[in-house]
Amino acid sequence: MGAGRTVLVTGVSRDLGRTLARTLATDPGIDRVIGVDVVPPRGDLGDVTFVRADIRNPVIAKVIAKEDVDTVVHMSVIATPGSAGARGTMKELNVIGTMQLLAACQKAEGLRTLVVKSSTTAYGASSRDPAMFTEDMEPRRPARTGYAKDVVEVEQYVRGFARRRPDVTVTLLRCANVIGPRVVSPLASYFRLPVIPTILGFDPRLQFLHESDLNRVLRHAVREERGGTFNVAGDGLLMLSQALRRSGRTSVPVPAFAFGGLAPALKSVRRADLSPELVAFLTYGRGVDTTRMRTELGFEPHYTTASAFAEFADSLPPAARRTERVLGSLAERLPAVDDDRPAQLTLAGGTDG
Repeated sequence: MGAGRTVLVTGVSRDLGRTLARTLATDPGIDRVIGVDVVPPRGDLGDVTFVRADIRNPVIAKVIAKEDVDTVVHMSVIATPGSAGARGTMKELNVIGTMQLLAACQKAEGLRTLVVKSSTTAYGASSRDPAMFTEDMEPRRPARTGYAKDVVEVEQYVRGFARRRPDVTVTLLRCANVIGPRVVSPLASYFRLPVIPTILGFDPRLQFLHESDLNRVLRHAVREERGGTFNVAGDGLLMLSQALRRSGRTSVPVPAFAFGGLAPALKSVRRADLSPELVAFLTYGRGVDTTRMRTELGFEPHYTTASAFAEFADSLPPAARRTERVLGSLAERLPAVDDDRPAQLTLAGGTDG
């Protein structure tokens, strides 16, 4: 990587984007880092220059031109609304924002590198899935709504940009579910519940990427400039039952027909969002092949799936004091069975052997 680079990072109001921007600013091969978002970040940005701008607005093209940006790292494809507001606003930020950002990149003659953080959610989750998805595989059940559809559309626009600008190195990172003590995501919120509902009769396979390895792989992609699409995940898999035992959480097996009805209760308790793509993931799970990550991208995560989850689990607060109240709330939200008696909750606990 040559000296004198100017890197623009989107999504710096969130912790993962802010941390990446700060880390890039310490790289001796980078002169300047420009952080862009609609709201200022909560934490210290260090030597990063913050520009308050909405990537859904064509003004982002002026920012890229004025700052002589040669590298863009797109971190604004988000799974949780957060400061973005409601789901409709989130979709605008994900899809319309990406379209406007790529249009700006299209006009930037000095641009040479584009790195996009995507998600293995692009593969979906269904009963027809292969054991492991490679980068060339398509989802067995195409996404129709929500974040999963956003991810698919964003990737389509990125591939279109790569065809129009073959002179730009485009790196698309399909990251497994990011986990870590500071991560805010639908899946992290699910695991932070004091009582965790599971789908009766299913034990999905899980794959994680530690938050520090996400930071590392993004920096690696900026430095090495290797184009292509890459699955990124920690080595190995965990079954949901293993994860719950290792985290010491109480689980509540719930019939599939009743699981979706728990969403209002979970939101009221801890703001967990049981979106359709998360429900599918918690039913069927997903595994991705990371051979290309190692052989072509040249990246090796420090954390395995198991060790990444273990560090996250160590950060979880004790759940015992809230368990009884949460169980009562969940029981009230479950549909009645045929004989009009309330659905029964069965607790599963213990330690992992």
